[in-house]
Amino acid sequence: MNAERNEVRIGCGGGFWGDTPEGPRQLIERGELHYLMLDYLAEVTMSILARMRARNPQAGYVPDFITQVIRPFASEIARQGVKVVVNAGGVNTEACKAAIEKELAAQGIALKVAAVFGDDLMPQVDALREQGVREMADCTPLPEGLVSANAYLGAFPIAQALDAGADIVVTGRCVDSALVLGPLIHEFGWQAHEYDRLSAGSLAGHVIECGPQCTGGFSTDWQTLQHEWADIGFPIAACVADGSFTITKPEGTGGAVTVATVSEQISYETGDPRAYLLPDVCCDWSTVSVTPQGIDRVRVEGARGRAPSPHCKVSATWVDGHRCIATLLVRGQDAAAKARAVARAILERSGRILQRENLGPFTETSVEVLGAEEAYGPNASGHAPREVVLKLAARHAQARALEVLAGEVFPAATGTVQGVAGAHGGRPKVQPVVRLYSFLLDKARIPVRVKVADDEAFQVAWADASPDAMAAAMTTETEAAPLAEGPMVRVPLGTIAYARSGDKGDMSNIAVMARLPESLPLLREQLTTERVKAWFTHLVLGKVERFDWPGLHGLNFLMHQALGGGGVASLRYDPQGKAHAQILLDMPVDVPQAWLQASMKDKHHG
Repeated sequence: MNAERNEVRIGCGGGFWGDTPEGPRQLIERGELHYLMLDYLAEVTMSILARMRARNPQAGYVPDFITQVIRPFASEIARQGVKVVVNAGGVNTEACKAAIEKELAAQGIALKVAAVFGDDLMPQVDALREQGVREMADCTPLPEGLVSANAYLGAFPIAQALDAGADIVVTGRCVDSALVLGPLIHEFGWQAHEYDRLSAGSLAGHVIECGPQCTGGFSTDWQTLQHEWADIGFPIAACVADGSFTITKPEGTGGAVTVATVSEQISYETGDPRAYLLPDVCCDWSTVSVTPQGIDRVRVEGARGRAPSPHCKVSATWVDGHRCIATLLVRGQDAAAKARAVARAILERSGRILQRENLGPFTETSVEVLGAEEAYGPNASGHAPREVVLKLAARHAQARALEVLAGEVFPAATGTVQGVAGAHGGRPKVQPVVRLYSFLLDKARIPVRVKVADDEAFQVAWADASPDAMAAAMTTETEAAPLAEGPMVRVPLGTIAYARSGDKGDMSNIAVMARLPESLPLLREQLTTERVKAWFTHLVLGKVERFDWPGLHGLNFLMHQALGGGGVASLRYDPQGKAHAQILLDMPVDVPQAWLQASMKDKHHG
């Protein structure tokens, strides 16, 4: 515990593996941080790293952390006393720790590096299969040929590494928010039973873990921010001991921190806001308040928590055949019809070759004409574009079958219609289809260890669930009075609301938040689960659930079987549902005419 600090500043320099290296540079040079965190890992990333380790036992971690952060900035990190918490360990945390220490030694910089172990469950796979674990969503048994299997660890191992004097803490798989909660536990001495504070610290991590998604990136009202993106500010959470925090960014950077940008990110990749499950706490974020505190400063408070589950989520990945995705530009009159005709010809010819070679038909095919609004289904505008991009994809158990398809794409430029272009850059690649398999495992089966520098590794016990953990939070719907009576007018939903969509496996969530709190009852009345399901009937195969989010003046929709399998398993061009919120914001709603001026003012001024 650091009694000298009333406020702890934690910045996120990267939200995924491949994010711009300008993020850590900006925060180190201009952030005035106590902690820098970087979140590199996703389920697909784990499978990529696992394949890297299979080829080279010393690989399997994120090398960019060494080349883009430690190598150029280690001396400045040491000079400022900034501590770094990062999940760059991937599937080989020990090798990552060694690589960091090697680079520090080469520069003559004395920083203590700690590593958190225990998330990798591949050594337990046979035992888990014998135990009969079942997938969380569909209860299927554990598949053969797993590539990776990692438990989502919590924040207390990170905190204990910092307690032991670590300057840099590297983990494998942990919940993303733990990269922020761990330092806060260390700084403020929070205990395992202080669920409200653990929930609040987790929310701080959740808001900044995707980098500039909370500072103006990926925002509904992009028009007011488009000139700020070149130097968009990376987020900083300024946290205090009661759990409340202020989101900001380095002074003079682009983007914006507003109630809307932060509220959208709070809702990202969530389901029921009363039950956001993490290893250390079950979070209730349904009544959080988001209030402006000046230019590019937004305060968040009101998170609640209760005892966590005795189980830990485990995400495994496995290879289920191969896929190939190709694109071609098609121009001219009837461009969409031309593109579909080209797709039919390519698939028919490829199918004949597969039959001749006794490979069997494609397991799945997908044709999308980008520019013809096919993602809008029956709600498309109906205009006839003269320029589209054909996306053609297929899946098969054997790579050879997809090589056939890849070889037949570019011949369409000479053997089908006029106006086909884009046949350059080499043939489309054949890739493995990596599927996600998630299950729950008793925490007692997941031993966690921490090793600091050259010291002996020590065990970190999972916290017991408190017997007096607070009961599940309950929310009530408060019907606000209408802003005005009078004539009604039909407008797109985006006129009176903003929204954000995210993904988890094959599920997509869309949170819709009222621009004016007074319009929330109208959203409740018109945005029913039945209407949302009908709007996405061409994309969503499963059920649609709706959860109230009164603190954000919104509703959160969780759509099941919505992404064609999700991630790399999907053949869709938008396998993560990134555009789902944009599609929903075009839904027509009826509102009092007097509301429009007030809603538009909020839209332009945030």
